[in-house]
Amino acid sequence: MAIDEPTRNNPAKPARTAAATGGRRRPLVVLQVLPGLVTGGAERGCIDVAVALAQAGGSPVVASSGGPMVRELDRAGIPHLTLPLDSKHPWQLYRNIGRLATIIREMGVDIVHARSRAPAWSAWYAARRTGVHFMTTFHAPYNFDGRWKLAYNSIMARGERVIAISDFIRQHILAYYATPPEAIRVIHRGIDRAIFAPDRVPALRLIQLARSWRLPDDRKVILLPGRLTRWKGQIDFIEALTRLGRQDISAVLVGSDQGRTGYRRELEQLIEQRGLQGVVFIVDHCNDMPAAYMMANVVVSASREPEAFGRVIVEAQAMGRPVVVTGIGAVQETVVPGETAWVVPPRDPPALAEAIAAALELSPEQRSHRAERAIAHVGDRFTREKMCSETLGVYYELMR
Repeated sequence: MAIDEPTRNNPAKPARTAAATGGRRRPLVVLQVLPGLVTGGAERGCIDVAVALAQAGGSPVVASSGGPMVRELDRAGIPHLTLPLDSKHPWQLYRNIGRLATIIREMGVDIVHARSRAPAWSAWYAARRTGVHFMTTFHAPYNFDGRWKLAYNSIMARGERVIAISDFIRQHILAYYATPPEAIRVIHRGIDRAIFAPDRVPALRLIQLARSWRLPDDRKVILLPGRLTRWKGQIDFIEALTRLGRQDISAVLVGSDQGRTGYRRELEQLIEQRGLQGVVFIVDHCNDMPAAYMMANVVVSASREPEAFGRVIVEAQAMGRPVVVTGIGAVQETVVPGETAWVVPPRDPPALAEAIAAALELSPEQRSHRAERAIAHVGDRFTREKMCSETLGVYYELMR
């Protein structure tokens, strides 16, 4: 099934012309490449866009080293090709060029869409070798401490089109790379409103989650989701709770240490030193984040470094939760200060404590008003449908 050319009467299905495909009409074939499909925003976006392209009549293909999220592609009937694209070894990168070039030729790929640096280098050379379009999604303000690392990062800015997941990332690209401004498209990440919606979470799921976390009953819950890493600000959060001085709350750090056992022990020691045993709980990765948000009276993001997008805060707002965030990175785009969120400086436990206290003291009427505003804010700007539609629009733009 070929995708229909966009018309005034059918704007939802822009696509291929016969001229764009060398005189023959066939589905648009897009190969997305990324290191793996374990978890994360890039992985989620890859799958969502692949499914949307298939529903629009295109032919998506995904290549990665694999992972549990491959099952979602299998269920949707989308081909996944397992390659060592998670490797940064030069020899493996070189071999991946030939592998990807073969895939491009055999599957008739029109566009290669890279979502991470190591596979992007192989994909770029493969696209040049085969003469197909190459584009990227720039997912983070990649660190660099010298020319070599900056050059390594630059592959993400070399696409014919470069999707920036926030205006903050767009400004980062323009500041450090030679990408023409007209090649950049800002497309925010989108969440699935069928999952992140207050009326989609039954009380039983909240009860089951509270039991699995062994939280005391009848306490207000403060949630800080995010993997255990120093830049996520868990230390500042604990110091803020110390200043808050309340024992009638449960503060939950939700996230895996991903092997950072030393940092986890440091957090546990700090909790003990501050007398917060029984108040602060560290739990591993949560498989039911909508229920976790619904359980929370306040959701906090205490990041010390800029967030490229900040998916947690968008999800929490979609669930109608009051949020407290540090004002760096893309947060200026994802919240409405004073209406859907308290915005505080990073690395400032006193300000963080003050904002958490204010959020805990909201009246039911105030909470309801903020919830309505937050849900509407996310629904207007950060949905999966909007993200996928705009990404497919970039594909069709390239083909024209």
